[in-house]
Amino acid sequence: MNITDLPQKRAHRIIYITLLLIIGLLIISLITGTIFGLARRGNEPVTANQFQAEPVQTDDIRIFSGLGRLRITLANSSILILSISFPYYADDTAFTEELAAKVNDFKLFAEEYFQSLDAQALIHIDEEAAKQEILRRFNNNLRLGRINVLYFHDLMIIEAL
Repeated sequence: MNITDLPQKRAHRIIYITLLLIIGLLIISLITGTIFGLARRGNEPVTANQFQAEPVQTDDIRIFSGLGRLRITLANSSILILSISFPYYADDTAFTEELAAKVNDFKLFAEEYFQSLDAQALIHIDEEAAKQEILRRFNNNLRLGRINVLYFHDLMIIEAL
């Protein structure tokens, strides 16, 4: 045994002990994480529904009325007053956020539709056709869900003097 070999053996031993400690800490953290994960989740089985891209919708249906009362100046200088609303699933958070972000677009689509009608069409407006066309425009702009039905409230035309 040589005196110069002692520091080298000591360095190897320190590296060996350090590696054992790191491996031991990794094993302890894996075991702790597994136990914590199992305790937190319970013993419920993993189902295919947990991995669906579409949210599971419940019966919590609400009415979206975020467009407010629209006042649309028409081609003949008359004013159309209209409120538009529609049902949506409140549990679908992503779609609800998309609806809130698109309020100004929805208002613009409704204004463009009614401003494109001539005076005669406005006098004898086909409410169902108007709903279907505006619904089509709304849905073409949505990515995370669909609106199935529109409701018109306060539909009034105030004629220009």
